Amino acid sequence: MADIFPVVLVTGASRGLGRGIALELAKSGYSVAVNYTSNLAAAEATALECCKSTIHPEQQFQIFKADISLKEERETMVENIIKKMGRIDALVNNAGIAPALRADLLDTSEDSFEQLMRVNLQGPHFLTQRVARHWLNDSPKPALKAGFTIIFVTSISAYTVSLYRGEYCISKAGLSMSNQLWASRLAGEGIQVLELRPGIMLTDMTSTVKEKYDDLIAEGLVPQKRWGTPQDLGTAVTAVLDGHFPFSAGTVIDIDGGFHIQRL
Repeated sequence: MADIFPVVLVTGASRGLGRGIALELAKSGYSVAVNYTSNLAAAEATALECCKSTIHPEQQFQIFKADISLKEERETMVENIIKKMGRIDALVNNAGIAPALRADLLDTSEDSFEQLMRVNLQGPHFLTQRVARHWLNDSPKPALKAGFTIIFVTSISAYTVSLYRGEYCISKAGLSMSNQLWASRLAGEGIQVLELRPGIMLTDMTSTVKEKYDDLIAEGLVPQKRWGTPQDLGTAVTAVLDGHFPFSAGTVIDIDGGFHIQRL
């Protein structure tokens, strides 16, 4: 990293888990393309915090507006990042939304289902396609120890039932399969693809259910007996990009404090 600072595109980086990822990358010497959908002030705040955490003055932190559910905006974002930052070395598919209204499975609307599929599944799947085509067709050389890398940020909801947000669970289960598909397709090309699966994380998305999960965590739902944090996920992303998982194509890394452990 002495001469070239790898550029990492983090979707949904204006707040929450995405901001945590961006900050940890900044501390480790990476440049970050901060993607956001609508909250410009939050994206600017992320970039500013990254600048304060930088370890080298040549690191770059630029913001790029794009709704990843829309093909035209994905295409424009990738083109602008390459034009303005010179390269993309890794893609962290982090952006995702929860249902606007938590509804029983019997009452879930098709509009809500379609919106979550577009944002949480279709968007990252085809953004991965776009970035992978760039790497394979334009033949740039990676600046990462791990080589070109794609990370899918999914959720314990990929396998854990939530009857009042079924569309979210289905979208994350699909995203987990997208990880497997892309890992299989790109491993032979020297591109690493894997999945990070967060558990119960303390973000604005969970703020409305914090009291409920405070009690459940205290009762042992999470063996490590605490909430996960954006920093926890950012540390894991950095470890992957630093090359500490060189023989792990398609693997799932749980960032959940032991939630996934089956117990009697």
